Amino acid sequence: MNIALYLQRKKRIIDTFLRDYLNSRKKQGGCPERLRRAMGYSLMAGGKRIRPILTMATYEALNGGSRSVIPVAASLELIHTYSLIHDDLPAMDNDDFRRNMPTNHRVFGEATAILAGDALLTEAFNIILRTRIRPDIKVSILNELTEACGPAGMVGGQLMDIMLEGKRARRSELVYIHTHKTGAFIRAAVRIGGIMAGASSSQMRSLTEYGEKVGHAFQIVDDILDVTGSTEEMGKTTGSDAARGKNTYPLIFGLERSRRIAKDLIDESIRAIDRINGRIEPLKEIARYILNRKS
Repeated sequence: MNIALYLQRKKRIIDTFLRDYLNSRKKQGGCPERLRRAMGYSLMAGGKRIRPILTMATYEALNGGSRSVIPVAASLELIHTYSLIHDDLPAMDNDDFRRNMPTNHRVFGEATAILAGDALLTEAFNIILRTRIRPDIKVSILNELTEACGPAGMVGGQLMDIMLEGKRARRSELVYIHTHKTGAFIRAAVRIGGIMAGASSSQMRSLTEYGEKVGHAFQIVDDILDVTGSTEEMGKTTGSDAARGKNTYPLIFGLERSRRIAKDLIDESIRAIDRINGRIEPLKEIARYILNRKS
């Protein structure tokens, strides 16, 4: 299959939903215009939409069409964007550029950027709650997200990342950072597609393994690209990990071994979903894309 075309088509679907969401928020009123513009500035700044696409691809693998999963899948991009806005703040990574644009706080100020992130996180759950799906499925999705993105997931991984800046992390600590800061949310994106498609327990085990390994590899590749990629390709300043004394796979293991570890994880993720009887080729190709991406 042509993975570039597949990703482009799915991204267009997600972008359309997000634009419609922002327009509806404007029509409904109640949200200060400056806040709405700050939310939209980062939400529509580009991005690969990998998390929503993983949800859609998983749902399609087990259930055919994907129209009913679009709102829930798109809501994940609001959560991802909130995390990027907050990551870029001076108190966190202090970045000036994201997706080749000035970061949110550079345009709107720190206070508005913080509140824009808060608003996007809250609105993600609002979108899910308003989606026409069974109440028990909504509860399962919300449980998945709060676990993946909360203190035992993304937020916990981010704090560990900050706490260990300038220190040499043990391998177990490095794995914790990667599997929580990035991996937990990607695993959740896959599992949510499975939940909505009514995956069996054996299918869910395979999807969970796939999501965990793909999510871990995603962050390792990010680490590698921070060393080897250009600022233009990455859309943000490269070399910032080393400058801030962050613990990364290239720092601990070197570039070549890091590449091998990422490849092994992707190979294992593909073997995990080979056990699923469904349209799994897009999931396999997304995994390979994550390994070979240049930005």
